[in-house]
Amino acid sequence: MFAKLVAVSLLTLASSQLMAAECKTTIDSTDQMSFSTKAIEIDKSCKTFTVELTHSGNLPKNVMGHNWVLSKEADMQPIATDGLSAGIDKNYLKDGDTRVIAHTKLIGAKETDSVTFDVSKLSASEKYGFFCSFPGHISMMKGTVTLK
Repeated sequence: MFAKLVAVSLLTLASSQLMAAECKTTIDSTDQMSFSTKAIEIDKSCKTFTVELTHSGNLPKNVMGHNWVLSKEADMQPIATDGLSAGIDKNYLKDGDTRVIAHTKLIGAKETDSVTFDVSKLSASEKYGFFCSFPGHISMMKGTVTLK
């Protein structure tokens, strides 16, 4: 009986680890103004979520820099517009912009950066998006974030 109980416990533990949500993703950006994905799904069981941004291109950040910015979909364009005046040293994001939920720094060729944020800041009833705030990039470099 004890051996059976141990076996069931081990199987339960193993299956729960296999079923654990993936609470991170890696997104690549390129010199062609693109992200490697257009959609991110975050499991609501995740306490935090990490986005690692890579830049597989060859151009420096002052020419073709990219970052990853998370906000409500309705705030994406206003954040990008307001960030223009902030400049490259501030990642083209206005200081203290409370509409920004999370963001990486601006990176160039062969660089990486990551950001981890609290999933409790998201609501399943809200529409979220991600984008690059480098001037002009939001038109091609954007996607959706869904809490599932």
